[in-house]
Amino acid sequence: MSSSIPHRASDSRAYLLVSPCRNEADYMRRTLDSVTQQSVPPAKWVIVDDGSTDDTPAILAEYAARYPYIQVVTKPDRGHRAVGPGVIEAFYYGLDQVDADAYPYLCKLDLDLDLPPRYFEILMERMEENPRIGTCSGKPWFRNAAGRWISEKCGDEMSVGMTKFYRRECFRQIGGFVREVMWDAIDCHKARQLGWIAVSWNDDDLRFEHLRPMGSSQKSVFTGRRRHGFGQYYMGSDPLYFIATGLYRMAHPPYVLGGLATIQGYLGAWLRRETQHGDAELRRFIRAYQRRALIAGKARAVAEIEADRAGAWQPPS
Repeated sequence: MSSSIPHRASDSRAYLLVSPCRNEADYMRRTLDSVTQQSVPPAKWVIVDDGSTDDTPAILAEYAARYPYIQVVTKPDRGHRAVGPGVIEAFYYGLDQVDADAYPYLCKLDLDLDLPPRYFEILMERMEENPRIGTCSGKPWFRNAAGRWISEKCGDEMSVGMTKFYRRECFRQIGGFVREVMWDAIDCHKARQLGWIAVSWNDDDLRFEHLRPMGSSQKSVFTGRRRHGFGQYYMGSDPLYFIATGLYRMAHPPYVLGGLATIQGYLGAWLRRETQHGDAELRRFIRAYQRRALIAGKARAVAEIEADRAGAWQPPS
């Protein structure tokens, strides 16, 4: 049965949220309300104010006074909004304030989301049903200028970056998040390489509204798309596979130019011979999966890996 009372860290359904944020006053009340009204609220919620200059600190103080499980941490201002490495740096700044090992589940949660009321309860139920699920999420949607509900088209084989929900043992085994743009894909590939399952579901009770659409940027949506292309290069994505995904993205807003921007980001990094992720074995694993996906499709390629890697998985102790 669900409960409006936060679980203690020792409980089997206790989960820890860590939320980096900077200047989120326009969105954060909806996130704060949707989390505090969850059927199973967090046992602990560490929110890292990463140098906000708007009303974010005042709003955080208001909610922390009302909900004892909210802990606000102020990080020294770096002087600008950052994605990729900056967000993960702020995440770890918050994680270092608590004993993460005390909680069975851990989630990196953004403050520009509106979650359905049983979101975390359902995720934990599904992880209890299948102990190989190491990381999972629902699916992000957003509303366009006309108010139309639009899917962000995230694959079923990944948990999404704005609500990275993890089993503690899986997070520890993969070594946590890398501090680079593609952290939110590298983690899922690493988990799958080690025999875990990474998954997201599009059920009505798990769809959530992303108030700031994925791939947007403090500069422009095209900057975000080029950043994504660079991240794919850093991760070691197969060139043919990435060109195919770039062409696919052309069919989604911003039409054509968005897909071209991702390809530009990838090719630019390749021409400059930028540094790639240091785990060469993981890069080979990712390319092999992607090449198989081009032939058989993502779902079959993932299913084959999950069956093949079952022996590599270690049950939680």
